[in-house]
Amino acid sequence: MSNVIVYSTLLCPYCHRAKALLRKKGIPFTEIDVGMDRAKRQEMEARAHRHTVPQIFIGDTHIGGSDDLHALDAEGKLDLLLQAS
Repeated sequence: MSNVIVYSTLLCPYCHRAKALLRKKGIPFTEIDVGMDRAKRQEMEARAHRHTVPQIFIGDTHIGGSDDLHALDAEGKLDLLLQAS
């Protein structure tokens, strides 16, 4: 299992944007589709304390959504976080 987890839904453009950044950087991730899985959505909400997708985790660290992931990358902090995990 990957150290990066992305809770997402099939038709979410923000989910696609976040996953595209991870793929571009060569970062493997595990995607959990919460669109039709009530239990997985409840798991995501319990972990993230948010209801929107995507919700991204690196290890036990909650990153947030797509904008948060892109901001970390723009600040040069994403690679540091990945190395530390």
